Amino acid sequence: MKTTALIKDIRTQVTQWKREGKRVAFVPTMGNLHQGHITLVEQAKQYADHIVVSIFVNPMQFGQNEDFDGYPRTYERDSQKLIAAGADLLFMPTPDIIYPKGLAQQTYVEVPEFGDELCGASRPGHFKGVATIVNKLFNIVQPDVALFGRKDFQQLLVIKTMVEDLSLPIEIIGVETIREASGLAMSSRNGYLTEGEKHRAASLKQAMDQIASDIQQGIPIEQAISAASQYITQVGFRVDYIEVRSAKTLAKAQPSDSELVIVAAAYLGKARLIDNQCFNR
Repeated sequence: MKTTALIKDIRTQVTQWKREGKRVAFVPTMGNLHQGHITLVEQAKQYADHIVVSIFVNPMQFGQNEDFDGYPRTYERDSQKLIAAGADLLFMPTPDIIYPKGLAQQTYVEVPEFGDELCGASRPGHFKGVATIVNKLFNIVQPDVALFGRKDFQQLLVIKTMVEDLSLPIEIIGVETIREASGLAMSSRNGYLTEGEKHRAASLKQAMDQIASDIQQGIPIEQAISAASQYITQVGFRVDYIEVRSAKTLAKAQPSDSELVIVAAAYLGKARLIDNQCFNR
């Protein structure tokens, strides 16, 4: 696996591969890799001949008082995991390379349809930062296909909408959430949890399972959400939001919607955990 911080190196290598008629897959990450990230790399082999991975902790998507400075940076360990997974090229730029004019002067991309609610409401400007960095990385790497985890359901819709609206020639693949044996969704921020908190964190998945079951049995959505919120609050969570939305549009669930998604965000100790679950009514 080749590793570089330089945009020109990425473009030179990808251009060479494409001249050879090869397809290129891209997996953007912020590092501190876990099995969920590695699964993206492994599944990318189904769609392309060569795999590019980026590791960049993007300052634009962190708000004030968020964990940008403390976000885990485990570059050597990440590199070894990517070599074992079969990645071909690792892009690890610095903020000066990505944002040479600084954040204040940076052109940005915004997806208003999904960007201002749920996590967007709790973290103002977050999805502007996500859309901008993903668009910029797409322009640098020029992949044929890009893979993202479904754990952040809203982020996946933001990226798919951006690609469609800006007519980018990239196929976006969503990959199912990888979970611990307890049901806890794998996340780089799980490292903030103590052992006791990690055990209790599985309650978030249990609460979503119960919401889906309740709704399928005809219990009103708001009643199902209220019961689940009380349950995870009792085990120590501070709820940011738990909602049931249309799995197709992320709009508020309507009686006519059959494909639904539970989207949830809650704090446990120092960690803000997000998760989701799709189900049919």
